[in-house]
Amino acid sequence: MKNSIGNNMQVTIFGESHGPFIGCVLDGLAPGIKIDESFINHQLDMRRPSGKISTARVEADQYQIVSGAFNGYTTGTALTIIIPNSVQHSKDYSKMATLARPGHADFTAECKYHGFQDYRGGGHFSGRITAALVAAGGIVIPALEKKDIFIGSHVKSCGGIQDEPFAQDEATLKTQINSLQNQTFAVLGEGVQDKMRSKIEAAAAEGDSVGGILETAVVGLPAGLGEPWFDSLESMLAHILFSVPAVKGVQFGAGFDLVNSFGSQFNDALRMEGNRVVTTTNNNGGINGGITNGMPLIFSCAVKPTPSIYKQQQTIDFNKYENADLAIEGRHDPAIIHRARVVVDSVTALVLYDVLAGRFGTDFFAEEK
Repeated sequence: MKNSIGNNMQVTIFGESHGPFIGCVLDGLAPGIKIDESFINHQLDMRRPSGKISTARVEADQYQIVSGAFNGYTTGTALTIIIPNSVQHSKDYSKMATLARPGHADFTAECKYHGFQDYRGGGHFSGRITAALVAAGGIVIPALEKKDIFIGSHVKSCGGIQDEPFAQDEATLKTQINSLQNQTFAVLGEGVQDKMRSKIEAAAAEGDSVGGILETAVVGLPAGLGEPWFDSLESMLAHILFSVPAVKGVQFGAGFDLVNSFGSQFNDALRMEGNRVVTTTNNNGGINGGITNGMPLIFSCAVKPTPSIYKQQQTIDFNKYENADLAIEGRHDPAIIHRARVVVDSVTALVLYDVLAGRFGTDFFAEEK
């Protein structure tokens, strides 16, 4: 089973939704990175459910760093984070052990693991595991920011409600990214959050769910990051982004929005701005040939409606090999997109750390004692 990703820094995840712990191992971190526990807790807060638009399962996420850190800094050896699970309701799933929930990995997990998988709460396929990735991101995001690299995502659309897009100029874009960091429901436009929340609450009242699109921006990346072909920056980001539960599409730059236009409209004209090369537009999202061109990195992720809904659905019993009907019980999110935002930021940071370490060496991030 492939639970690891990365070349210069490898990330390995472990655990199940209703097991005793979830966690991750970061192998290849530079020594001397300051560990800001308050920031890690803040990031976990941004992922944590709250209010009517989220699941009632609220975990404390009292993480522990059990290796790879000493006196508040990384040591350079493998860093292990564990997070206890404390509020599981496993009985909610006992009646559905052989009923495949539509939109979930229940049937495919049965095919792969022949009935030995932990089915409770989705087991290893659960979005609960993303808490470990967020904690890992809480270590590398500050390291990136010390290099003037900043990441931010907003809910571009949800349930058909649109937010304002990211700005084209970098100064405004950096201000927008900063404005998103303390928002539990990250949007740019005035009054947009209330409209999206109302849409989610209306779906929840009907026992249904909604999805949407996240838009992510990164400013401060140097030109020249990424490799041609199979380790292009787009490939590496897509690899980890498609590993986030519920992400069903990734678009870089204008992507699907402008592919039916002409080359004269899609191409980004190159100009000199002082001694720096810039583009007049950013339809390619800051990447050409799989390599950063120095402009802001821009991409979007399609996040599907949460598959756990309370409406009765058609399914199969994969033990009896017969059709069945299913009404899901338990605690579930009517929308996951606002919580997935910090997950996308975190996994983006992990890939960018990996790529930068490959380009400039691991000690690029180390602090002198």
